[in-house]
Amino acid sequence: MNVADAMTPRSEVVTVELPGTRSDVLEYLQERSFSSVPVIKPTDDGPEYRGLVSREVLIEQPDEDQLVMLMEDVPTTTADTTIEDVASLMIDEGARRVPVVDGEFEGIVTVTDVVHAIAAGDAEVDAIVEEYASPDVNTTYEGAPLPVAERGLSYANVPYTVVLDDDGRMCGVLTEVDIIDVARIVEGEEETGNSFADQDSEWAWEGIKGVGSRYLPTRDIELPAGPVSEFMTDDVVTVSTQKSVEEAAQLMISNDIEQIPMVSGDRLVGIVRDVDLLAALSA
Repeated sequence: MNVADAMTPRSEVVTVELPGTRSDVLEYLQERSFSSVPVIKPTDDGPEYRGLVSREVLIEQPDEDQLVMLMEDVPTTTADTTIEDVASLMIDEGARRVPVVDGEFEGIVTVTDVVHAIAAGDAEVDAIVEEYASPDVNTTYEGAPLPVAERGLSYANVPYTVVLDDDGRMCGVLTEVDIIDVARIVEGEEETGNSFADQDSEWAWEGIKGVGSRYLPTRDIELPAGPVSEFMTDDVVTVSTQKSVEEAAQLMISNDIEQIPMVSGDRLVGIVRDVDLLAALSA
């Protein structure tokens, strides 16, 4: 199976054009739960791919508005690349969405596209999830304020956190998608102080007077301060240690999720992410 069989063609890809602003991307990410959006520049020879803007960058760089400064340089592939090779590329480069470029922008292939191929049996994998799941699970407390939990995701460098109740039992899952859904861009001003040193200062040049304060516009991402329990998904899909990789892929596709807690009985023992399934394919 090749990338051409799994990718989303250019005609169906949601893109943003240069020049543009962060608001253009945030709208798509909130409405469609994308992890990132390709940026293109129209040319006489067709759309030219320039980069991707991800939901992580929007949260991490709230003061930047121009798309050209928010774009990430990610690897590209071609339509005739095998699905196994593009899976390896995604793992090696940590890329969830790989633009398909051959002279011009032809489309995009995502981690979800590869997982869909596994779920449909188009990319055969004979393995169980226990072999590829991680025993290290990012967690947070259900009563933690949402901004605190968001910082936890950022520091752990993962797009999810499993939520625990007062007894330390799993009661939900919070993801970057849940966070970006309730994110709001707020505008404001920041005082920078006097434009010049105070006229009585020993460092002031003779004849130079302070002319008042300057203000710079600021922009920030504002998150509700409510507890994680208000924003998490509490109907958690789980997978047993002996579930096949193909069955796990089917659960991810049917539930539109990127990770599934792995359980043994009623005990949380690990997490299987969609990129873990790619590792099984490329093994």
